Amino acid sequence: RARLLRSSSIKDWKRRLSYFLQNSSASTKMKSNKAGKHHTYFRPSPEEARLWSEAFDELLANKYGLAAFRAFLKSEFCEENIEFWLACEDFKKIKSPQKLTSKAKKIYNDFIEKEAPKEINIDFQTKNIIAQNIQEATHTCFTAAQKRVYSLMENNSYPRFLESEFYQELCKKTPITRAAQGT
Repeated sequence: RARLLRSSSIKDWKRRLSYFLQNSSASTKMKSNKAGKHHTYFRPSPEEARLWSEAFDELLANKYGLAAFRAFLKSEFCEENIEFWLACEDFKKIKSPQKLTSKAKKIYNDFIEKEAPKEINIDFQTKNIIAQNIQEATHTCFTAAQKRVYSLMENNSYPRFLESEFYQELCKKTPITRAAQGT
């Protein structure tokens, strides 16, 4: 029975990732953000994808790499880790003290408090320190938790991502077809 469950989850994983691959093929993809700006995404070359295996930061610094890693975490039901890490990165950029406090409370409500919708796995002591620190939020109130989540992703999820069929597929050279050449 365990083999059957594993087989069906692998099929589901392949289906999700093949959809991701097809929808971010070599052709340009336009996406709009809230401000109405368009971002252009290209499927990375196998060489670019291979760079992601050199360091976890290489993967996170690449938009497509980040999207691929996020899709992988979603397939493993732990996307809250990357979402929390990204929320902390945005939090560090806030200039207004009022926005800092409101964003800190939102991050706390979404990721830290007991039974939060996207609760991350951190120790009780760190949670308590954060609960105290968000009353007068500073840019460092999530630092310990963010480091813990980063380490968890780097040491657990990242090696599994690099071993995944999806990542291995990105690193393969793809044959050029006439359709891809536009002839």
